[in-house]
Amino acid sequence: MNHDVTWTAPVATAPVDALIRVPGSKSLTARWMLLAALAGSTTTLIEPLNSRDTRIMLDALEQLGAVFTAEPGRLRVEGIRPVRGERSDVVIHTGLAGTVMRFVPVVAALHDGDVRFTGDDAALARPMGPVVEALRGLGVRVTEHGEPGRLPITVHGRGELSGGRIDVDASASSQFLSNLLLAGARASSPLELRHVGEVLPSLPHIEMTLEVLARAGVRAEHAIDAEGLHTWRVEPGPIDLGEILVEPDLSNAGPFLAAAMVAGGTVEIADWPEATTQPGDSYRELLTRMGARVESVDSALELTGTGEIHGVDADMSAVGELTPVIAGLAALADGPSHLRGIGHLRGHETDRIHALAVELEKVGCRTVEHPESLEIHPGPLHGAVFETYEDHRIAHAGAIIGLRVPDVRIVNIETTQKTLPDFVGMWLSMLHTDSPAGLTW
Repeated sequence: MNHDVTWTAPVATAPVDALIRVPGSKSLTARWMLLAALAGSTTTLIEPLNSRDTRIMLDALEQLGAVFTAEPGRLRVEGIRPVRGERSDVVIHTGLAGTVMRFVPVVAALHDGDVRFTGDDAALARPMGPVVEALRGLGVRVTEHGEPGRLPITVHGRGELSGGRIDVDASASSQFLSNLLLAGARASSPLELRHVGEVLPSLPHIEMTLEVLARAGVRAEHAIDAEGLHTWRVEPGPIDLGEILVEPDLSNAGPFLAAAMVAGGTVEIADWPEATTQPGDSYRELLTRMGARVESVDSALELTGTGEIHGVDADMSAVGELTPVIAGLAALADGPSHLRGIGHLRGHETDRIHALAVELEKVGCRTVEHPESLEIHPGPLHGAVFETYEDHRIAHAGAIIGLRVPDVRIVNIETTQKTLPDFVGMWLSMLHTDSPAGLTW
């Protein structure tokens, strides 16, 4: 893959009118895959996401002993069957997949052998300290091979994971809690977690984790203790999933919904769930505030836009992954926007706050970067080379701006394959009002 190649984002020349089918949720696919690998029975995932991140997750779990069999639109999973006395050492490459970096090391504690984790260059800068500290708090030996709290690390698995009570600082990512919750059912005793960080971002993702655990028959409870701190308790027990239908990825629906606001017209997202823990469901409220008309039509979500976009002052702390799409729209709005509560985005695929500030400035939009927020002040925009920093959601922001601004050249548009295998094809099809075809396993 040539990361220097640019893709000129197409300008919308007419209102859009499209029905979009986005593939399965990355966050849910990752959680179901991991639980299926820990389950005591066969699991079938229906319409899971097949993307770069989920393929990396599959490879990692296969190295630890799970067996995956791909069929059209389905993924059958045989859980890990530990073999006592047969140690094996493995190396897992996480790419830039946060779910693999943060979720799989806890599973590696259940492996009988040393499991070394490394990743792409950008992955080596992402925070891993809470994972290392939590594992050590559970009695697992971890070796850090470079900068403390960063990859590469080696988890010295002993074939078991003790339970107990530990403190976790998940201020940088909710994944630091979800990883422990997901593996908790395989611990030897109840696992009790207490969040001791200053902020708890992306609460919907933690609620998503609790929901999939409940679906798997795992007892996991959330409470607030006497000190006002969030606590969780997971009871050991069998994991049984059976057949699981994976919801479409609502966060990945965002760029297509935004297109109707920029170009005018209507976009429908098929199979939008009536109730969900996905953060992307908040697009309904956020985009309505920015000038769209949003309504449910049969099983789809329909958004109609006029080309007029309003600025917004929004707390994004619970839905940080939606920030790049909202920022792309804010650059085209009729007034300023202030996106707050997003300090944790500095530890994502890139420092998303800084990356957005730099790239929006390049196209002529004045930004003010704060530690925990981003101000966006629209102005006359112009074309430019729009860097993506190997971050799929930064690429989405550039494509949205390019719908109205000629000559926006996006570097490494292929990074969108991280969660949306055919973003470019779907984007071009939408602009020609053709329904895109999704990628299946």
